[in-house]
Amino acid sequence: MLKVPREIAMAADRHHAHRLLDQLGPGQLDAVVHLLETMIAPDEDGSTPSNAERNAIAEADEWLRHNQPSAHEEVLAEFGLTIADWEKMGHESPPGETPRRDG
Repeated sequence: MLKVPREIAMAADRHHAHRLLDQLGPGQLDAVVHLLETMIAPDEDGSTPSNAERNAIAEADEWLRHNQPSAHEEVLAEFGLTIADWEKMGHESPPGETPRRDG
């Protein structure tokens, strides 16, 4: 039996996958993309954004092209908080949660 080199077999598989993807409807394609994203392990530090995260970032970037961003202090003030409150909250455990120890 003749053994096909791995690179050639992978290229054939990719070509076949592309042809199949071209036949899918929008909902089916979304499902396949989600499946592929779950199959591919993220970077060790989890820094690889998902397709949904990339879309959200693109939407935010587009919004910023046409709008002035809100200052952090203004957003906090809408909730009756200050920067000092925010920093303090960052060092406290949420209500009802047992503090965790590192290590």
